[in-house]
Amino acid sequence: MRSFAKINIFLKITGFRGNYHELSSRFIICDWLYDEVELVKRISDGLIIDNPFSDNIIFKAYDALVALGFSKQLEEFFKFHQVSLIKNIPVGGGLGGGSSNAATFLHLVNDTLNLNISQKKLMQIAHNIGADVAFFVSKFKAANVSGIGEIVEEFDDDIPNLDIITSPIFCSTPKVFNQYRANFNGFDESLARDLKKLKSSEILVNFTNIELNDLLKPCQQIYHELDIANDEFLSGSGSTKFKTKNLT
Repeated sequence: MRSFAKINIFLKITGFRGNYHELSSRFIICDWLYDEVELVKRISDGLIIDNPFSDNIIFKAYDALVALGFSKQLEEFFKFHQVSLIKNIPVGGGLGGGSSNAATFLHLVNDTLNLNISQKKLMQIAHNIGADVAFFVSKFKAANVSGIGEIVEEFDDDIPNLDIITSPIFCSTPKVFNQYRANFNGFDESLARDLKKLKSSEILVNFTNIELNDLLKPCQQIYHELDIANDEFLSGSGSTKFKTKNLT
């Protein structure tokens, strides 16, 4: 099953909730960039075949299902099966690859093992796994995401054609958010409310990256080698950039 990447058209910090940052953001699915997640016959040790990403939150998704009471079904199934994970989405690029993997795993296991977990319950589970997982579980093409990722509202968007520019730079999300908080200058909640109402094509024509992404400055303060051209936008807290093409 394809495990799609996402980009943030905008990302505004709107509040603090303890150690967490509340946000207002537009997530859109990049259906041309994806990992591949499959449940296959067991060929090696571990949950994931030849797993180079020991911190992939598929493990958290598994534990969440165990906590929900499906331990017996999971143990029996994974005696003879494993997760095949083929990574194409850059790690630390702000594209939500790990969160997408976890959401895809939840759907695969729910369907394959006939667990009959409702979509509403899957969304609740997803929120407890990671901030972006609920969006991927929703399977929305575009959504306004707020709170600490638990509020996912489908948005009827006009998504422009985009070029994705990946980077070998690994950006640590916790470090970027901590840098933002260390240099906090106030929330721009008014702009956040306005952006939620606009189509993505309108947003990218009328606003600059520095207006749209509150994490741009802290990200560049940490990762000085991260260059961004005037017509490029940073996705989330990662190093991936995007720009519009054939957009007037």
